[in-house]
Amino acid sequence: MSAFTDLWSEIAPIGRAESGGYLRYALSEPELTLRDWFRTQAARRDMLVTDDGNGNLFAWRGEPWTPGTVLTGSHFDSVPHGGGYDGPLGIVSAFLAADLVDPSRRNIAVAAFCEEEGGRFGVPCLGSRLLTGAIAPEKAAALQDRDGVSFGEALGRTPAGQDARVSGLKAFVELHIEQGRALETPVGVASAIWPHGRWRMDFGGVADHAGTTRMTDRHDPMLTFAFTVLAANKEARLSGAHATVGRVQVEPNATNAIPSLVRGWLDARAADTGTLDQLVESLVKKVNERAGRDGTTLEVTPESVTAEVAFDEALAQRLSRVLGDAPILPTGAGHDAGVLSAHVPTAMLFVRNPTGVSHSPAEYASDEDCEAGISALAAILGDLA
Repeated sequence: MSAFTDLWSEIAPIGRAESGGYLRYALSEPELTLRDWFRTQAARRDMLVTDDGNGNLFAWRGEPWTPGTVLTGSHFDSVPHGGGYDGPLGIVSAFLAADLVDPSRRNIAVAAFCEEEGGRFGVPCLGSRLLTGAIAPEKAAALQDRDGVSFGEALGRTPAGQDARVSGLKAFVELHIEQGRALETPVGVASAIWPHGRWRMDFGGVADHAGTTRMTDRHDPMLTFAFTVLAANKEARLSGAHATVGRVQVEPNATNAIPSLVRGWLDARAADTGTLDQLVESLVKKVNERAGRDGTTLEVTPESVTAEVAFDEALAQRLSRVLGDAPILPTGAGHDAGVLSAHVPTAMLFVRNPTGVSHSPAEYASDEDCEAGISALAAILGDLA
């Protein structure tokens, strides 16, 4: 077996569900097992591991936070029943790429960021947001999962918050599986991340009996919610953007009862901020008009909104040249690299995904392409370090 195949096989079973996808929620048992694996890999390489108090782990080949250090890595956590490559590929590749860089080049570190997906506590890139000061520690600590467990409780403390030393890093390079169908070569370079966000939409109504309440007497929030899903799809298609409602909660959630509350989450993304803002504003206006006709209410709460991220252009061009003019392409997916980009020169490498599917068990990259990604990352780390 290759070094990649051998290392990948160590983590592949961890958190795998019967669906074939993964349940690796942040700070859950499977993710904690992967964090122990991270520490073991660092120890094998005589790398010192530190925890920044926000749930982020760092393995240092030199002294921690030495100015000029090149950081690489990604995250372990997954979306519910997601694929195995989204996140962990970047960490496995980081260790193996570091192995290929001259040991005399000490200023290299590997990161495992906490709660990148937001699949447990609702805010994506939570660990990197805390590290960079993009979210207050007290606000992060109060975030709760679906069982009512707070992030602070799961972490065992109030997060430490911003660490100004991050600005002393020379660069952050994140390797990630490509999450679309745009990459035709084994490895590519990211140019930008689309602006994107998550909005919680609470539709209020009046609970009543499904069998005895006349249709004309109903105040059914499910009708308003259903209109919203269809309207979001239409608005996105008209504007060339993306809109998804992939999560919903209903109260009282009974087959023979008209709901009193429907809560849905809108994920919206666009190539530019103006288009994204217009999509959300137009949708909310139309839904409010529909709520008026349905006799229901609408409350919209932005849970996380991220502006467009343009990665360091000079660094992207440098990476492309090092890789023999690798293609440079944008992405609609959010990443920790996008959060760090406001504080340190940041770039991303993409490894080809032949299925084009992500956040699903069908997510896949061949061992050969993964090995090409490792070689590419090693070349970049060596060049930067």
